[in-house]
Amino acid sequence: MTQMYEVFINERPIILTNTLVKETDFKQYLLEDARVEYIIKQLSKGKIKAAHLYHPDEQQLLKRFKNKIPIVVAAGGLVTNPEGQVLFIKRNGKWDLPKGKLDKGETIEEAALREVEEETGVKKLKLGEFIGRTYHIFKRNGDYKLKETYWYKMTTNYKGKLVAQCDEGIEEVVWKTQDQIPVALKYSYANIRRLFQ
Repeated sequence: MTQMYEVFINERPIILTNTLVKETDFKQYLLEDARVEYIIKQLSKGKIKAAHLYHPDEQQLLKRFKNKIPIVVAAGGLVTNPEGQVLFIKRNGKWDLPKGKLDKGETIEEAALREVEEETGVKKLKLGEFIGRTYHIFKRNGDYKLKETYWYKMTTNYKGKLVAQCDEGIEEVVWKTQDQIPVALKYSYANIRRLFQ
């Protein structure tokens, strides 16, 4: 069975795969031998469009990749209100969904609810189904880290004021209508666009 994970560095993907394919506009590496920092730099500088990291065992793909880079676990929500609007935050000039890393001793579900409330001011959140996980690489204090984010559908009938968590760099919190979402996604991240597909 073909297994694949997408890990994004900005908009460029690292594909973890158990299938070897002929190189086209990407570079292929053996996961065992791959120097992740080198690959990240090649992608960041635009020297390659994408990288495929191959390992034959689909069960080991993610595990072995995680052994090569420190991991940060986060959780967040795709929140809708009774009008069918979706809650978005704007950070660094891009539209995003509220999320953040787990606190010690917290479950993933608790973190998702807490982070959405902290980043947006929205209360009365109801946790819905698990949507999936996304992966992206970021740099903190000179080191690359892998952020694994668990996403949940959430609903709320909260009508109060939206409050952006400024100390987290959030510039704006808004409810977007179904018509506004495609435009917002153009100015978002590949991982966020995936959640809406």
